[in-house]
Amino acid sequence: MKGISRVLVANRGEIAVRIIRACRDLGIETAVTVSEADRESLPAKLADRAVCIGPPAPMQSYLKVDTIVAAALGTGSDAIHPGYGFLAEQPKLAEVCAAHGLVFVGPKANDIRRMGDKLYARKLVEGLGVSIIPGSELVCHFGEAAEAAEKIGYPILLKAAAGGGGKGMKIVEKSEDLRTVFDEASVEALSAFGDDRIYVEHYIPNARHIEVQIIGDRFGNVIHLFERDCSLQRRYQKMVEEAPSSAVSPELREDICKTAVRIVKHIGYENAGTIEFMLDQDEDRFYFLEMNTRIQVEHPVTEMITGVDLVKEQFKVAAGNPISFAQDEVKWSGHAIECRINAESPNAGFAPFPGRITKWNPPTGEGIRVDSHCYAGYFVPPYYDSLLAKLITWGRDRDQAIRSMQDALANFTVSGVDTTIPFHRFIMKNPDYLRGQVNTSWIEKTLGKEYEKNEGDQFC
Repeated sequence: MKGISRVLVANRGEIAVRIIRACRDLGIETAVTVSEADRESLPAKLADRAVCIGPPAPMQSYLKVDTIVAAALGTGSDAIHPGYGFLAEQPKLAEVCAAHGLVFVGPKANDIRRMGDKLYARKLVEGLGVSIIPGSELVCHFGEAAEAAEKIGYPILLKAAAGGGGKGMKIVEKSEDLRTVFDEASVEALSAFGDDRIYVEHYIPNARHIEVQIIGDRFGNVIHLFERDCSLQRRYQKMVEEAPSSAVSPELREDICKTAVRIVKHIGYENAGTIEFMLDQDEDRFYFLEMNTRIQVEHPVTEMITGVDLVKEQFKVAAGNPISFAQDEVKWSGHAIECRINAESPNAGFAPFPGRITKWNPPTGEGIRVDSHCYAGYFVPPYYDSLLAKLITWGRDRDQAIRSMQDALANFTVSGVDTTIPFHRFIMKNPDYLRGQVNTSWIEKTLGKEYEKNEGDQFC
């Protein structure tokens, strides 16, 4: 590809495999960073070259910007793809890449910085006339939080200004709980992000989490690839994603997608990103939530319904090319569902379950896709996210996609470690899920309790 002949994949796991395979199709050579714990990983086996960057602990390996850039320069790479997580939303990596003449396969550093600050992003989109969830400015101490909460009205959500992944995010149902929860949220935010700034936001009990996939180029083109529904969450971590959303009407889809494009055009954004919204199902009204300035874990469901390879498109845009299709060329067909298969024990409070995989037989068949880095004999290390695979199914409609997922889960055999497969099978049989009558708190408040009562025995 013009401008990029070799890329350093600065990540691990399934996303590293995904990027390497896209590069093969594009004729781009690959080098991949590995910690000492990942020397025998599938990305290390698939890449043209693997570079060990340090001990297993992420702070000593995958989160070291200078080491990552040195690895890129040492392997003669033209570019770095950060995947998701780790350094993907750290503006410093994009800045250091630019300083050393490396292409960063992602947005500009300033866009990562601006949109990564939730308070800044809220102000920016509000200035465009986009609805934001009622909330406060930055609160520096408990007194300000209490005052803001009374003004907004309970229930409220305390959120880390520099947060992500649910860290530093806490629901407060009543005023007498605020002190304890405020202190917990501040400490958690400081520990996770080195930034204890908090703001207060109204909590919407019956909400759906809707996000719009976008991509922009340096020529001012911005295109959306419709929406995904990411409402099935546990502790703010997504478990199941769908595209399109069964809660979104055609009129709402047009409105929410055009709003996402308007935001992205305003900031002059380049590369792939996601605008996230909260849909209040009681009011049938959506609010801007945040922007993720990277490829998302759940991007395969969008690829399954549109036929667009988002990772390849990231490389094309990063190399200075315009987006390779126009908005009116993007069509969606059918329905796709993604289940995140983690090395966790649902019957033990979803405790992580590292260990050696002794049997690994993923399902195959028409309309089934498995994105994974696992194989029989692979040792799941205890140092990183527990994601083993993303199981994606496609159907002509939602019902067919669900039936395909039910069959795929029943034929996904893993031994040696516990996984979330039994819990996903429980979800896929639940009447509320089948009817699409869910919200962002459904798993924790309803389904999780039902699963504990049944202990998932019939699904193990």
